[in-house]
Amino acid sequence: MLVLIGASASGKTELAKRLIANHGFLKTITYTTRPKRPNEVNGVDYHFIDYDAFLAKQRESQFLETTHYHGHHYGTAFKDALSKRVVIVDIDGANAIVSAMPDRVVVVYVETDDIVRKLRMLARGDSQAQVESRLHHDASLFDPARLTRVDRIVHNNQEQLADLAGNIAMFYHNKLGL
Repeated sequence: MLVLIGASASGKTELAKRLIANHGFLKTITYTTRPKRPNEVNGVDYHFIDYDAFLAKQRESQFLETTHYHGHHYGTAFKDALSKRVVIVDIDGANAIVSAMPDRVVVVYVETDDIVRKLRMLARGDSQAQVESRLHHDASLFDPARLTRVDRIVHNNQEQLADLAGNIAMFYHNKLGL
């Protein structure tokens, strides 16, 4: 499994899309209690479920990892932790996945300058207050020193996403001997 980690607007979702479209990865569709955004599709972007359903899955030990972020719950199901799958999680989620399956996971941290992230968040329609809140909270939430293990750090400021995705795919295959 390929785990991508990065603060809001670091480009991890766009990298995941390119890995899926061009390098044979499959998306791990995680669960969330957050409301759908415009243009998101249930079962494609996330499995959108209510809080009670999320807690039921958690009680039944169906999740490999869970997290609480900006007032909503997120979780990755054990059944989806497969080879050539890409998942985007926070640092606690990455640490849980590494702990559960250390020999079957590659962890990539996507690092992006705050000014670039701010411009991306504003461009996607986030309010100034949301942007400032994320920048403030992400500084501690996404500190790479909190990772149990990081296999590669990539910098995504003005790099070509296609090149970054290709480099990540090659690293993944070499690391796992695929």
